[in-house]
Amino acid sequence: MHGPTPPLPLPTDQLRFAMPPMHDSLDDERRHRKERLAGALRIFGRAGLEDGVSGHITARDPEYSNCFWVNPFGMPFKHVTVSDLVLANQDGQVIEGRYHVNQAAFTVHAQVHAARPDVVAVAHCHSVHGRALSALGDLLDPISQESCAFYEDHALYDAYTGVAVDAEEGRRIADALGSHKALVLRNHGLLTVGDSVDAAAWWFLSMEKSAQVQLTAKAAGRPLLIDHKLAVATREQLGGDLVAWINYQPLWQDISRAEPDLLS
Repeated sequence: MHGPTPPLPLPTDQLRFAMPPMHDSLDDERRHRKERLAGALRIFGRAGLEDGVSGHITARDPEYSNCFWVNPFGMPFKHVTVSDLVLANQDGQVIEGRYHVNQAAFTVHAQVHAARPDVVAVAHCHSVHGRALSALGDLLDPISQESCAFYEDHALYDAYTGVAVDAEEGRRIADALGSHKALVLRNHGLLTVGDSVDAAAWWFLSMEKSAQVQLTAKAAGRPLLIDHKLAVATREQLGGDLVAWINYQPLWQDISRAEPDLLS
């Protein structure tokens, strides 16, 4: 005996699926990037990724391509609002805002932005598992679906010369990054880039978790590597900035709904 006929499926064009927004003006795009930057900083703060005054996310201004929005020096990530953000030029000089910027960190970010005009945002923090991975001078192995997103798409900056305070050191870091989306800075931490704030932030969060998984797995035994062809195929499916943007949206929805004051 058959039950009642179920309703017909809804047309897929009636279902919601978020995609990166299009902007009508530079002012709209600037506001959007600043909102996402403030939100990403708060998410990083929730995740415990800041360490004192270390850690930054920068976002290229859509109009002045050699100027970058960044978190104010010394302000807790969890407290940053859109109006707190600082706009600095490529030399680290503040041209809009009320706060200083961390010159050492900004030097690196500015050089990465200069070398990669395709990059909108750069994220770097002294996260625990990222520092542990970097202390080993290791890259991520293809041992999970998430780590495969970085397979052959991240590099090692195999040097440590103290706090990066000059442009030449920033250029060497940018050269090591090359066309990749992520970099392990030996004895230092992780750095990620993306064509949106959302993508750069997602890659950093995912890379930090992947480092934690790898360190945990190696401490417990001998991790099994995913086959090269499968790792490449997985990266092709999951390793693009659009996929990163989509993955990041639940985090953005959570922070923007729970803490709407970040938009002030």
